[in-house]
Amino acid sequence: MATLTAAQRRQQDRAAYDAFLAACPARKVLERISDKWVTLVLAALGDGPKRYRDLTRIIAGASQKMLTQTLRALERDGLVARTVTAEVPVRVDYELTELGRSLHAVVRQLKDWAECHIAEIEQARTAYDS
Repeated sequence: MATLTAAQRRQQDRAAYDAFLAACPARKVLERISDKWVTLVLAALGDGPKRYRDLTRIIAGASQKMLTQTLRALERDGLVARTVTAEVPVRVDYELTELGRSLHAVVRQLKDWAECHIAEIEQARTAYDS
């Protein structure tokens, strides 16, 4: 087996994680973060920890089941941390991990872009549909 240089190893690693390839595990990450509820949860947690009920107020339209599933998936992926504080009633807080914070800026820009350009998109849809 030939010994690889550091540059060759980096090249191999880049090739192994090419999201355009069907077998690339990065596709699962893209699938997760492209979900609208994930985007909204990450954006909502960007300015600090929130309790579950705070998230339900901020993210209109998310069912309890969907919000719970989204938070669990984000926790599993290491993007969100869940902290339980023993008090009556029990307090549960959610916050971005360091990994989640590194993604937050991108997600926030995507949310801001959508809000800024929705009128143009609606006009394009209307023109296309007529």
